[in-house]
Amino acid sequence: MHKNFIAGEWVEGVTAGLNINPSDTRDVIGEYSRADAAQTEQAIESAYQAQKTWAQWTAEQRSDALDRIGTEVLARRNELGELLAREEGKTLAEGIGEVVRAGRVFKFFSGEVLRLAGEKLPSIRPGVDVEVTREPEGVVGIITPWNFPIAIPAWKIAPALAFGNAVVFKPADLVPGSAWALSEIIARAGQLPAGTFNLVMGPGSKVGQTLAHSRKVRALTFTGSVSTGRSIGMTCMERGAKVQLEMGGKNPLVVLNDADLELAVSVAINGSFFSTGQRCTGSSRLIVEDGIHDQFVAAMAQRMAALRVDHALKAGTDIGPVASQDQLDQDRHYIELGCQEGGVLYAGGELLQRDTPGFYLAPALITQTHNAMRINREEVFGPVASVVRVRDYEEAVHLANDTDFGLSSGICTTSLKHATDFKRRSTAGMVMVNVPTAGVDYHAPFGGRKGSSYGPREQGSHAREFYTSVKTAYTLA
Repeated sequence: MHKNFIAGEWVEGVTAGLNINPSDTRDVIGEYSRADAAQTEQAIESAYQAQKTWAQWTAEQRSDALDRIGTEVLARRNELGELLAREEGKTLAEGIGEVVRAGRVFKFFSGEVLRLAGEKLPSIRPGVDVEVTREPEGVVGIITPWNFPIAIPAWKIAPALAFGNAVVFKPADLVPGSAWALSEIIARAGQLPAGTFNLVMGPGSKVGQTLAHSRKVRALTFTGSVSTGRSIGMTCMERGAKVQLEMGGKNPLVVLNDADLELAVSVAINGSFFSTGQRCTGSSRLIVEDGIHDQFVAAMAQRMAALRVDHALKAGTDIGPVASQDQLDQDRHYIELGCQEGGVLYAGGELLQRDTPGFYLAPALITQTHNAMRINREEVFGPVASVVRVRDYEEAVHLANDTDFGLSSGICTTSLKHATDFKRRSTAGMVMVNVPTAGVDYHAPFGGRKGSSYGPREQGSHAREFYTSVKTAYTLA
């Protein structure tokens, strides 16, 4: 039994659930505890009591703690990457890559501890000094999704701890294994004061809601669905807590007539289908200029036919299974809906049989769509891409921005003029030129606009905006 970690102790939950391998549903990865509201309150209280002690540790001590955590994560990249691939369905290479990213995040923030600077300003009044400093918020609640079960926890936990906060961490109920393994490393290798870091696994209706409502949780960071994010945001704002929300996207990739066709297809295949399309930054809308449309679609279908969908741990697998039966059902629903609305299933989209029972779906390409269709308005979150044909660049930019979301966008072009203009006019928080819409650096800010994101950016030096509070102090000299 994999237990919760509360107040420095491993504690059995009130119930437990099985972690199932989506590549082989006969394979049970483990049994994981699930907490209720009362246990979550215990974790919050332990964090509340421990935070002041943790914040008093010197910057060097906190830096060393995060560095030790990052070092162990990187040293165990193969083991942890296999666990991640086994429970979430990413290919082994993608799983190992995600673990490396998590380790690098802890290493980066071990340095950020020492780079947290303040300001000294001249006052308008004689004889008065003005100092601006940053302090920890206090207890930070962290709620993470299932699609990046170790990287997203890392890029939230590391800055929270780096800047002196205590943490109560709730991972996605679907994939507790990687979160538990990371938590075990943090609890042991970090040598943190008891209560500084807490792992509380369990359903959002109990654990997540308790975190959102608790007045001792001064900041809450969430990545997940739009509906859940908005509910959490309203709850936190009603009680005056800081909140950070990442809620998905409907990201466009524009392909212009002057694009390098081979490069554009590679960018689209990666952004639309790798990680089984289960990335909030994935390019699910392919907006293609008329002159290159037919060539692009034909080349996409040819490349898609060569992709190997199979067991995540099998050598040669390009794309693993969908993460769960519920997600598979959602993907198939949107494929059917796209066709009902007038789209054409040009390639893929069928269920696949493999040597092991799992949630295998051939990547789907739907053509002859327009931007008003639900397939182009709502996030599918699977290996499903739709194609919209446009007359020219101006129409492409208009349709790219015609969405309630604004996380990531991309363009494939050899025109410096169009690339520069698109970076300026795109209403997304992240813009990619001739690279996939999915895939960002751990030291650069991450986040979107409109319905995709709310609150300060994640990652890099910009993370301090959420995890710290600014204090201005005046002193009569």
